[in-house]
Amino acid sequence: MKNKPLNGPQTPEEFQRQLADFMRHHFPGTGAATAKTDFDTSAESPEQDAADTKFNFGLKPYDVKAYLDRFVIKQHEAKKVLSVALCDHYHQVRLAFEGKETPNYAKQNIILIGPTGVGKTYLIRTIADMIGVPFVKGDATKFSETGYVGGDVEDLVRELYRRADGDVARAQYGIIYIDEIDKIAAAQNSSGRDVSGRGVQTNLLKLMEETEVPTRSPQDISGQIQAMMDATQRSKKTPGVINTKHILFIVSGAFDGLEKQVRKRLRSATIGFAASGAQEETGTQVLQAAQTRDFIEYGFEPEFIGRLPVRVICEPLSVEDLFAVLKSSEGSIIRQYEQSFAAYGIEVKFEDEGLRRIAELSGDEQTGARGLMTVCERVFRDIKFELPSTQVKKFTVTRDFVDNPGAQLKRLLAEQEKEERVMAGQLVGEFARQFGETHGLKIAFTEAATARLISEAAAQGKPVRDLCAERFKDYQFGLKLVAQNTGRGEFSIDVEAVEAPDKVLSDWVVASYRKKEEGGS
Repeated sequence: MKNKPLNGPQTPEEFQRQLADFMRHHFPGTGAATAKTDFDTSAESPEQDAADTKFNFGLKPYDVKAYLDRFVIKQHEAKKVLSVALCDHYHQVRLAFEGKETPNYAKQNIILIGPTGVGKTYLIRTIADMIGVPFVKGDATKFSETGYVGGDVEDLVRELYRRADGDVARAQYGIIYIDEIDKIAAAQNSSGRDVSGRGVQTNLLKLMEETEVPTRSPQDISGQIQAMMDATQRSKKTPGVINTKHILFIVSGAFDGLEKQVRKRLRSATIGFAASGAQEETGTQVLQAAQTRDFIEYGFEPEFIGRLPVRVICEPLSVEDLFAVLKSSEGSIIRQYEQSFAAYGIEVKFEDEGLRRIAELSGDEQTGARGLMTVCERVFRDIKFELPSTQVKKFTVTRDFVDNPGAQLKRLLAEQEKEERVMAGQLVGEFARQFGETHGLKIAFTEAATARLISEAAAQGKPVRDLCAERFKDYQFGLKLVAQNTGRGEFSIDVEAVEAPDKVLSDWVVASYRKKEEGGS
């Protein structure tokens, strides 16, 4: 007898349904048409999508900069240049969608230059959020001339398509941001070219001009499956492509060594008396004087650097700038910590001197605004671990707190323990008051007895009120007998009564009967 397959044979309809589910999960933009049993997946063409998509852009450069000022500290000149370039570009995109495109317009791709942590990525991401366009960030060091992990620089465009939820029209006016672009410069002081760096520049050059990129890579397994499906369809559709004409490319890097190179050129151009009277310029001023030939000498192809006409220099951040980032930026990391503690019902207040101390320590990290996160993580590491499991509901971040968070944590816990003991002592007193109101007998706990009850309640992990009720559950009966025999109406509960309540009560009752007998005789 032949073994029957575990799941039984599949019908064509079941196979088609499973394949349709696979396509919906792996290909953005694949809709209900994919699930048709006749495989008729004809969809609207990219041209139709573009015609149906309206792109409204009416911002002015001042509006863009004003928005950036809410999130990014300093970099005023960079924000001005970016605002103008972005507005020019997206006004042209709007005109293109309206059929009024300027034929001789040259796209203003941007190169950002500045040290790490000055807000280069944050600037571009904030702009993309403001305009509402798809945004993709890539790292130039991941690419090589032949691609990486089966892909190439065109994967950035495909990722833009995915970020646009499979909308080709939206993807065609997105922003691609490539960081660490200086790492693909050809090696300097060498007899030959850096083939990998030159190849990546060439591939990026094609994208920055105007080319068409398939929405799915032919090397990708999912792309191959789609191609196979398209070949079996009754009415074939043209594979989706993304035109890069209106995609804005922004690249950035620290460009270590470029300042020295520009400064050398400037000095060689200034000779004689002019050189002796020249004032030493800052690093930012020197970089602002960088010319295309400096970038070529740095290792970039003339064609590549020529496609990046807008050059923005970002200034390094001082301690005062870092303080302003913490205090004034709407994207300050302090807001993140406030929200994190608020999730546990803990309120945190940051004093200016505490923020300034964080900024000072971050300046020592020499990583710009990234140092703020490094310092904050170090300061609040144990605080975030310990406090959510305590009753601490608020604390203040001062300069001393930042300098010695371990000691401040101990202080907070000690203060909280003290407050809890005070509150527990009040509860013990409240138990005594209610006992008197209910039974007409006045009891009072000594200070030592109260402390002992609080300690035992904490050790057993139970409310002190419950411990009192448990320890003295029979006292109303025994104390009434004592009161009847002796006329005594007030009783002091000491440590001995807390430790052995039944024995103490029994002794009091026996003693009251003896006293009664002595009085009767």
